[in-house]
Amino acid sequence: MHVLYVCTEVFPLLKTGGLADVSAALPHALQQEGAQVTLLLPGFAAVAAGFDPIGQAVRLPARGATTLPAGLGPVWPDGHTVPTLQAGRLRASGQPALLLQAPALFDRPGNPYLDAQGQPWSDNPLRFGWLGWAAALVGTGLVPGLTALGTPPDVVHGHDWHAGLAMAYLHLLKGHGRQAPASVFTVHNLAYQGLCGPEWLGRLGLPPSVFSMQGLEFFGQLSFMKAGLQYADALTTVSPGYAREITGPEQGCGLDGLLRHRQDRLHGILNGVDERVWNPEHDALLSHTFSASDLRGKTLAKAALQTELALQVAPNALLLVVVSRLTEQKGLHLLTEVVDSWVRQGGQLAVLGAGDAGIEDALYRCAQRHPGLMALRLGHDEALAHRLMAGGDAIAVPSRYEPCGLTQLYGLRYGTLPVVRAVGGLADTVTDCRLEAIDDGSATGIVFHDFSAPALHTALQRTLALYRRPDDWAKVQQNAMAQRFGWGDAARRYRRLYQSLRPGAAAATPPHAQPGTASA
Repeated sequence: MHVLYVCTEVFPLLKTGGLADVSAALPHALQQEGAQVTLLLPGFAAVAAGFDPIGQAVRLPARGATTLPAGLGPVWPDGHTVPTLQAGRLRASGQPALLLQAPALFDRPGNPYLDAQGQPWSDNPLRFGWLGWAAALVGTGLVPGLTALGTPPDVVHGHDWHAGLAMAYLHLLKGHGRQAPASVFTVHNLAYQGLCGPEWLGRLGLPPSVFSMQGLEFFGQLSFMKAGLQYADALTTVSPGYAREITGPEQGCGLDGLLRHRQDRLHGILNGVDERVWNPEHDALLSHTFSASDLRGKTLAKAALQTELALQVAPNALLLVVVSRLTEQKGLHLLTEVVDSWVRQGGQLAVLGAGDAGIEDALYRCAQRHPGLMALRLGHDEALAHRLMAGGDAIAVPSRYEPCGLTQLYGLRYGTLPVVRAVGGLADTVTDCRLEAIDDGSATGIVFHDFSAPALHTALQRTLALYRRPDDWAKVQQNAMAQRFGWGDAARRYRRLYQSLRPGAAAATPPHAQPGTASA
């Protein structure tokens, strides 16, 4: 089985969030399960720098070519070389990949999605329309000369809104008589929908008929996310809890009606931890490694981290860490309201991330008030993220909503107890340290429910109370480190899903649903 895996970022070449970690780990796990996987990526400079080409680049057929339906597909960027596809491999992993080369669209400094003012690039619809169009052309065999790909894909698997139009283009090409592969669309975060005005319909080569409630129209705009949800053969999310939540109005972001309508096609498949990257016993980014049976390295890692961040080197101070986008969705504005009480009670805090300017400024002022007790590092630093995970005692993830969350999984693996809100994948993966859960060996962290600063404050008080009971803390820490959220199980579920979509497969053979998933 051949899977064309369509995404926009992959670790370690380009990472703005958890999608990059998934795109590095899931294809590898699928290959371990016997699937052939080819990534399709935009030609961002960071990706191209780690890409080794094989053979010659192939020019994509232009709109109006005799092989294409009239008027279908995006326009060329005016005055620029037409996009091409280059086959090759990612140098770090050897992963087969296709690079969509269009310098006018992708060769830009800074964030791949946002301009210098932090706003979406004005031509994002065209940039990611081309990504979807390239996926559809490859999927339907309409790119002549692309021999390096090998066998045509059996499945096109698109990830998040950037790949949403792939599902619409595949649907439209199939309607014009082309043989199309099965399609799967994964929602990593429903709140980011790829919206643009209806004037883009013509530039994207989409017929007016799709701009309707039963198509891509979303409150007068065109939605890339809705394209994926509307036209893919199967839908997945990154945790069973999130699969349930997005079918309701609170988390459905205006698309809950469509998701309820397609609920029989919706599956919650939990993300995992890539043990090649996140393993405290073999983590190359740590100066001190450790295991559940020998935590001396964690003690040393904490002292080294405190020194590095100019925190007081106090072994008995509970060091709370945060590795996150600094956004309201992640609940980091709540953290700014509890920092003062946290340090008054003897805690320390270290934050790594970037995002909302107001939250960044509030955290900066907190750090200024508490020198030696709080450290703030703005930006993305992969190595420091690993050191925080190793040296911290607890990690805070107080999200408003959380499709899956990976940092709490990394925290569990590194014995850094997650302090999480009971939502989405956080609720699926962390068990609260109630007395009975400590007693029966199921407790792995601290869980709270209300999205409020008082609720977070109470959760942190409970964290300190547990820390002051060393025997109970050690039990919960051992339980946490014993958890295994590997990618093998997720890959098997995806492979069963792919197989259920093949022509002739029985309609009633979807992957077995995880407990609480939205699939029937």
